[in-house]
Amino acid sequence: MLTFTDAEIGAMVGSFLWPLFRVMGFFLAAPVLGSNFVPQRVRLILAVAVALLIAPTLPDVPAVEGISLTAMLIVGQQVLIGAALGFFLQMLFQLFVLLGQMIAMQMGLGFASMIDPSNGVNVAILSTFYLMFVTVLFISFDGHLVMIEVIAESFELIPISTSGLDVDVYYQLVTTISWAFSSALLLALPALTALLMTNFAFGIMTRAAPQMNIFALGFPIALMFGLFIIWLSMGFFLDSAEGIFAEMFVRMRALLQ
Repeated sequence: MLTFTDAEIGAMVGSFLWPLFRVMGFFLAAPVLGSNFVPQRVRLILAVAVALLIAPTLPDVPAVEGISLTAMLIVGQQVLIGAALGFFLQMLFQLFVLLGQMIAMQMGLGFASMIDPSNGVNVAILSTFYLMFVTVLFISFDGHLVMIEVIAESFELIPISTSGLDVDVYYQLVTTISWAFSSALLLALPALTALLMTNFAFGIMTRAAPQMNIFALGFPIALMFGLFIIWLSMGFFLDSAEGIFAEMFVRMRALLQ
C-alpha cells in the first residue's frame, strides 16, 4: 500500500498550486486578459490551463506542509510576483491613456470623458480611442502570446521559493513609470507643439482685434486642428507603438533577470 508523508503530498499539490497562484496574480493585473470585460470564470479557466501546461516543465518545488506558515508565505510571494509582472505590462497601456489625456487637454476635449470598460473609471474620450486602438495593435502583434511566454519564463528566472522578489525589482518598477511618462510625452509632443502654436496665434489675434470673440472662434478651430494633427500622426503611430511594445518586453525580461 502506498503511503505519503505530509511533505510529499504538499510537494505534489504545490507543483500545480504554486504556478497557479503566480499565473492568477498575473492575469489579475495584466492588461487585455485581466480587464473588467473579461469574465472572472474565463480568467480562472485560462489561469488553470496555463498552469497545467507550465507545471510539468518546472524544476522541483519546495516540499512544505499543505497548511503552514511557509506555505502561506509561498502563496503570497507567488501572487506578488505575478501581480508585479502584470502591473509592469499595465503601465504599457496606461502610457497611451496618458497620451490621450495630454492631447485632449490641449485641444479642449478634456471635459469630454466616458467610462473606460477595461478599468471602470472615467477617462478622456481621446484616451479611450487610443486605448482601443493600441489594444487591437497589441493583439495583432501577438502581444498576448508574448505575455504568456514571459510568465512561463519567469519560473526559470525566479524559481518558486520563499525568497520572492529582490528589492531592485521594485526600484525598476518605479523607474519604468518615469520611462512611460517620457514616452507618452514624446508621442504627444508633435500634437502638443502644433496646438501650442495655434493658441499663440489666437493670442496674437486677440491682442490685434480685442472685439473678436476668441472663445467662440478658437475652440472649434483648435478642436478641428487637433483632430487633423491626430490624423497626420497616425502615419508613424504604428511604428512607434511597435517600438514601445518591444522596449517594454525587453524591460520586463530585464526585470526578471
